[in-house]
Amino acid sequence: MALDPPSAVPPSPADTPSTSWLTRRRLLGLAGAGMAGVLAAGVVGVELIERGVLPGKLTLDELDGGCDVTPPTLRFGQVGPSQSGRFASQARRREVGYTIAWPPGHGPGSVLPLVVMLHGDGSNHASAVKGMTPAQLVALEVDGKPLPPMAIATVDGGNLYWHPHPDDDPMAMVVDELIPRCHAMGLGGEGQGIGAMGISMGGYGALVLGEHHPGLLRGVAAISPAIWTTYDEARGVNEGAYTNAAEFDRYDAVTHAASLDGLPIRIASGADDPFHSGMVALTEVLPRGSVVDITNGCHTESFFTAQEPASIAFLGQHLGS
Repeated sequence: MALDPPSAVPPSPADTPSTSWLTRRRLLGLAGAGMAGVLAAGVVGVELIERGVLPGKLTLDELDGGCDVTPPTLRFGQVGPSQSGRFASQARRREVGYTIAWPPGHGPGSVLPLVVMLHGDGSNHASAVKGMTPAQLVALEVDGKPLPPMAIATVDGGNLYWHPHPDDDPMAMVVDELIPRCHAMGLGGEGQGIGAMGISMGGYGALVLGEHHPGLLRGVAAISPAIWTTYDEARGVNEGAYTNAAEFDRYDAVTHAASLDGLPIRIASGADDPFHSGMVALTEVLPRGSVVDITNGCHTESFFTAQEPASIAFLGQHLGS
């Protein structure tokens, strides 16, 4: 397989705060003043949006500053090579794309720890990392220091969540196909270790991977994990996330959180993230010592990008011989 040349694509610019005058407080003030149309629909509408019943909560949060995130200053060492390709996945019953990227000063043949990065809903191996490329992620300098050397692998997991489904098993694809492929390249072996990282649906996947394959991972870093609190809630928003209630119960990240005991865990989420209730439920049952960072922010790319440096640095602390 041909090696991709080192990427020189700069990170995406962070979102800029909205300057709109129509903040949530002003909406409520207009409603209280009896403005035409706002009194009739605004008060009830804003309340239902705030509760997540009607679409638009993200817009309100953006207008009121709830989604404002301080953009990180991203600095990189000499970006290493990356390699992309496809393989026939028996577990997923289709071809899947993947990317493997090496840190500065390394390349094919290097023996290194491995981070498996799981993408969110609507993304794929090429867009699993936000605001930068996979090669840039492992070339980051965090707090002025380079990361410990580690490779990263991304892969197509589809949009049905990262647990087994009757005709599509992205979890088995990762465990039985992607990781052995990486092992054969000297990545993530017993003396080096594997960490799992993911965003949104991928954050859920990283947690569930740790819960259902104890001993496989040395750390999990989940950014804005898409955690549902009930099967009905999940089905109401993403009908394909779980085949039935029994599947939800078997792969509910909250129910099986005790299985993460002894595994270093870092979870970050925005206080205005629509999955906040799931995050709260999860944090109440996570093993002691887990790192939980709930800060200002929403379920947005700017938040994801802001949390990637601390997340990859966390995994770097727990990988290696």
